[in-house]
Amino acid sequence: MELTPEQLVSEFQDAVMELYFARKRIALLEAENAALREHLSLDERTAGPSLR
Repeated sequence: MELTPEQLVSEFQDAVMELYFARKRIALLEAENAALREHLSLDERTAGPSLR
């Protein structure tokens, strides 16, 4: 299938937008992961001997 120049530009713009939103989602997930790791670390440090 051969695309016209306009179709190629449109496909490229769509791909750029998908990448933009994927990167935003990744950044949010990384921040959430860091917060959960910190929470888990705090829980492990404050847990009593019976929980270890």
